Amino acid sequence: MPTLRSATASASPAATPSPAATSTPRSVKRRLTPGRAGESPAASRHTSPHRSPHAGAGTACTHKLLSASPKSSRKRLYGDLVAAGKPLPKWNPRDPAQMRAVKEALHVATVPSCELVCRDREQRCVFDFCKACVEQEKAGSLYICGCPGTGKTLSVNKVEESLARWADEMGMETPDSLAINCTNLSNTSEIFSKILGQFQNRKKGSSEVSPLQQLQGIFSNKETAPKRMMLVIVDEMDYLITRDRAVLHDLFMLTTCPYSRCILIGIANAIDLADRFLPKLESLNCKPLVVTFRAYSKDQISDIIKHRLKVLEYDVFEPLALEFCARKVAAATGDMRKALGVCRSAVEVLEARLQVSDEELGTVTFDHMDIALSKAFKSPVVDSILCLPQHQQMVLCALANTFQHCKKKATTLGELNKSYIEICRSTQVPAVGMLEFSNMCVVLSDQGFMKLGQSKEDKLRRVTLQIDISDIGFAFKDNRFFQKCLEKTRC
Repeated sequence: MPTLRSATASASPAATPSPAATSTPRSVKRRLTPGRAGESPAASRHTSPHRSPHAGAGTACTHKLLSASPKSSRKRLYGDLVAAGKPLPKWNPRDPAQMRAVKEALHVATVPSCELVCRDREQRCVFDFCKACVEQEKAGSLYICGCPGTGKTLSVNKVEESLARWADEMGMETPDSLAINCTNLSNTSEIFSKILGQFQNRKKGSSEVSPLQQLQGIFSNKETAPKRMMLVIVDEMDYLITRDRAVLHDLFMLTTCPYSRCILIGIANAIDLADRFLPKLESLNCKPLVVTFRAYSKDQISDIIKHRLKVLEYDVFEPLALEFCARKVAAATGDMRKALGVCRSAVEVLEARLQVSDEELGTVTFDHMDIALSKAFKSPVVDSILCLPQHQQMVLCALANTFQHCKKKATTLGELNKSYIEICRSTQVPAVGMLEFSNMCVVLSDQGFMKLGQSKEDKLRRVTLQIDISDIGFAFKDNRFFQKCLEKTRC
């Protein structure tokens, strides 16, 4: 997706704080103060709230940005297993406490208490943008897009914590914060009521005026406008899309009011959402900065899983098994939540085998991961194939053999019938007559497994496969009878 302005924020080596600088917060504060030595002169020249206010902001706070807040109420990876001064036990999958700790570490709801890896650049972009808005006391808007499971919401939450600590260290007022998940709204316009609720103690609105009009009035009057900056995080912004996109436009327009103090951050999964609503925002002079979260690569997925388990000091996965999971998920979706779910499932496969076997099973192996991946990426078509009657399944086997071994893209109903009869003879299953065979193929065509052409004679009707051949093989991979069927037909 083309971004309207560059969101790159590569940190220069000079911006990395030294140990000495870390131990002297006063010097760090001086470097973060606008207009002082060590900061780009361009930082003090940004006056427009929508002209990339994060540009030129220093990155000396990177070490603060990537650390977690000790006040967070979410789950932590550190459990009772890591006792101060005591040697860590070895990984024992039969230990219930250790097994629970591993599952918790791999749970999607678990937020790492240490830094969030593989999203440094994106976090720095968002943090610098918010920091510049607070320093200049200017409203601004930012739009974050990316596929599901790419760390968008978690990164913004980390930035929110870091911004509060930075403001406290600088002796500035900590911005108010409001997080809204649009999936919880009863209607799209309710989002304005949520934002207005932050100002009800300051100004009581009239029931005759809509929440949007009340907000516009508050931000247009110097006396009623809030003095403190407010960070508004709107997650799942896709749900605000209406036919005329009026709600989205009005929401971003709030940042253009004369006395607005809103820092609006919108988060959405749709990559093309910006292309659909940003042109109108540009004409309204309120287009946001765009930051795109790319899908995780196999190396990033592997690093994140290792990072989550590193605190436990356990070698839970064989390197080959972990690499297999990372490659598979990265090639499919790059969704980190999917990868964590697969790893948890692989651990559960190991746990199930331990309950029925006395053999010593240590780490999660390639075979365990293969089973977990098969469950996670199994196509719905596979379940449909397994629910078919036996003879219809044999027809699909004959069709798969025809296209797989003969490299054909289409065949005729007569040729398919010959393959079907050959399979029936080799497996000693009585074959059905041509009329019933034709009716079975019509049923399979109606269900979307194959496509039948038109012809005066049934035997000359053209047959093409409408599903992936691999789904047929996967459906019968554990069935010796059908595995034998899949091996019978050759050109």
